[in-house]
This record gives sequence, structure tokens and C-alpha cells, in this order.
Amino acid sequence: MSFKEFKNRKWVRFISNKYVLILILFVAWMFFFDANSYLIHHELDGDINALEDNAEFYQKEIDNDKTFIKKMEDSNEMEKFAREKYYLKKENEDIYIIEHEDSIKKEEKR
Repeated sequence: MSFKEFKNRKWVRFISNKYVLILILFVAWMFFFDANSYLIHHELDGDINALEDNAEFYQKEIDNDKTFIKKMEDSNEMEKFAREKYYLKKENEDIYIIEHEDSIKKEEKR
């Protein structure tokens, strides 16, 4: 096959058209090299999805904290929380902390 036969094929003539070449170059530029390329948009979409997931997580945490604050308005609940979490006690009161073997964290051996 000679160069002339190759040049006269239908698809070669179509691709060698100057408008088609410009279109191919434009699409390649916009897809890979431009500041607003598809690759950058794909990366930014991933960032947006991650931020939306974070927003959902923090909204759930806010809701949990609101329910906790509402629960702490009761003085009995506040006292119970302070005793359990911070081991606070009343005057002239002794507190004994009993830990079971299965509830104690064991040190990891290296």
C-alpha cells in the first residue's frame, strides 16, 4: 500500500480535515490541560463529596450533643454523669471503683 492509497482512505481524509484536527486538539486541551479540565473537576467532586460526608457526621454529632445537653438539665442526671465520668463524690462519702478483669485494657506485647 502506498502513501497515496493510504491518504485517499475515507477515515484518513476525515481526520486530516483541518476542522476535525482543531476539534480534536480542542477536546484534548479541555479534557487534560485546561485549568477547568475534566480531571480537575473529578478531583474537586471527590473533595465535595468528602466535605458533604463530614457535614453529615458533624450534624449528627451536634444532634447528639443537643440531646446530651437537654439530658444534663436534670440535676439527677448531671450528678450521675459527674459521679460516673469524673468520680466526684459528696462530702464524707467513700467511693470504691471495682473493675473486672475483662473490662481492664491489657497492654499489647511487642
